[in-house]
Amino acid sequence: MFINKSSIIDGYKKGIFPMSESRNDPFVFWVSPELRGIIKLDEFNISRSLKKFINKKKFSISINGNFKEVIEKCALPNKKRETTWINKQIIDSYVQLYEDGLASSIECYDDDTLVGGLYGVHIGKLFFGESMFSIKTNASKVSLVYLAAHLKQGGYSIIDTQFLTNHLKQFGGIEIKKKEYLELLNENINYKRNIPKKLKKDVLEYFS
Repeated sequence: MFINKSSIIDGYKKGIFPMSESRNDPFVFWVSPELRGIIKLDEFNISRSLKKFINKKKFSISINGNFKEVIEKCALPNKKRETTWINKQIIDSYVQLYEDGLASSIECYDDDTLVGGLYGVHIGKLFFGESMFSIKTNASKVSLVYLAAHLKQGGYSIIDTQFLTNHLKQFGGIEIKKKEYLELLNENINYKRNIPKKLKKDVLEYFS
């Protein structure tokens, strides 16, 4: 199956999202999990150790500064996975969504090197997280914290993580049944929100 930016948005609104069997597979399929991972932003949690790390300001963070490189790095294999579900069709479609202002990325830099980040789509009061990467310890965690701060400032309610992992549990990630997810989707999808370009206060102040 082939997708485009319009079909992706329509899919999110119905509670489904696209994936590919592998990075080199030219086709995609739609996924609708029976159990859905989410993080409610008013229940977002940051460990004490991560707060200490963030306060050291070892990384510099930007938003929407290098969307294409973020998604391309998310598509690369690493030590934990030999391949990914992000193929060229997905990359091209999400770059178009970014250019239309419907997708965003967070970039985490060590000096001038991109060492972590994430990307996703935002509709209504939801951010549909797609993927993240990290090539330095805590880079993806820091990226997620900054994303949550931007979303909270912008009036968003939920990060849809698609699936729940131990990595996401530590931030308050939970698993809900499809029926409950669709109810939350319908409650939050018909709003107009914008992700702010700049935080008005220190990132950790959003979670105090």
